[in-house]
Amino acid sequence: MRKISKLEVKLPQLPERKKVAAYARVSEEKGRTLHSLSAQISFYSSFIQSHSEWQYAGVYADEGISGTTDDRAEFRRMLEDCENGKMDIILTKSISRFARNTVDLLETVRHLKELDIEVRFEKENINSLSEDGELMLTLLASFAQEESRSTSENVKWAIRKGFEQGKTNSFCIYGYRWDGEKFNVVPEEAEIVRLIYDNFLKGLSAEQTEKQLDEMGIKSYTGGHFSNTSIRAILRQERYTGNILLQKTYVENHISHKTKINKGELPMYYAENTHPAIIDQETFDKVQTEIARRRELGVFANWSINTTCFTSKVKCGNCGASYRRSGKRQRKDSSEVYYVWTCRTKDSKGVSECHAKDVPEKMLQKYSAEVLGLEEFEEDVFLNEIEKIVVNGKDELIFHFYDGQIVIQKWKSTARTDCWSEERRKAWGEYQKGNKHAIGSKGRWL
Repeated sequence: MRKISKLEVKLPQLPERKKVAAYARVSEEKGRTLHSLSAQISFYSSFIQSHSEWQYAGVYADEGISGTTDDRAEFRRMLEDCENGKMDIILTKSISRFARNTVDLLETVRHLKELDIEVRFEKENINSLSEDGELMLTLLASFAQEESRSTSENVKWAIRKGFEQGKTNSFCIYGYRWDGEKFNVVPEEAEIVRLIYDNFLKGLSAEQTEKQLDEMGIKSYTGGHFSNTSIRAILRQERYTGNILLQKTYVENHISHKTKINKGELPMYYAENTHPAIIDQETFDKVQTEIARRRELGVFANWSINTTCFTSKVKCGNCGASYRRSGKRQRKDSSEVYYVWTCRTKDSKGVSECHAKDVPEKMLQKYSAEVLGLEEFEEDVFLNEIEKIVVNGKDELIFHFYDGQIVIQKWKSTARTDCWSEERRKAWGEYQKGNKHAIGSKGRWL
């Protein structure tokens, strides 16, 4: 018997196109420009799209960022897209363009390898998925890291030699402009600097001067808002006296590139009469003395801030932070404010960071009076006798006296009963009578 079979026509199966992206970065350290970065982007875009077997997945580019930092937004975005399966191959110019050090390079490449994503390094001619790819990367990345360290050390040496000769490496300062050789005074900005110093010696805070400059329409060095942080920096800047203190900060290492305040780890150099002064030395010294005085006083130095006798004296026994005051107006009597003291950590970061108990101000006054042996609370006596109050656990207030005496006082909050006055009871009763949803003498809800 004849057997007939149907032959299905099989269409030729085209190979799946690989999704290919590129990563480019230009480093200011080696004198590259943003034009160079544009050229890299253009090259990789054309190169990828010229291969019919590839599918263009984009070019990720970070501009003017050192390879020794991990603050690379485009690099992080590329890695996120890798996680989402948006690419199969990454093209990059060299190892030094791709990662900041050997450890970071290998960690990134190994993670991409787990995702079956290949990285091709053009200069070194290395494929990360090849058998000897990781070995070659380890060797070459070590050389690249050492080159980065050597370059960093050479730059540091040149800067420090300049410091020894009184040469600065910082050229942006409000009130002056650098002409390539020296600082020149900008008259209109110099007047603002003098105003800032004059205001401070008159007792004004940086916040008050900030508000004044905003009303005057005065902008900062960069053309933005003149913040109180900038004002404080100007008050501490010795350059306005015509002198420069060099190497106040330094870069920790070529890996992290973190700037640290020099607290004696390296020598500092004081160069005198390097440029015209805006503030005389006597005025500058007075301001530094006043800054130290206000720092000692803390929040009490700023008379524009509302303070009480408990300000900066109530401390958290859990985290050590100071307590802060907050008030709520009563619903029935808006003129009445109920004050409570709360741990700053708890208030700003939540109970997950600190679960310290809140203390009503009336309780602080009551138990302070008991500890001091007073019939009624007196602020002057409290300020003279009590150094601080530590809120410990749920029921302890630890009073520290200036004479060294310590008294532990048990306490219990009466906040609920304090606010439940006869007037409020009567008002609540009247409210319940007219509330159709409430039943029973206790006002339970349906």
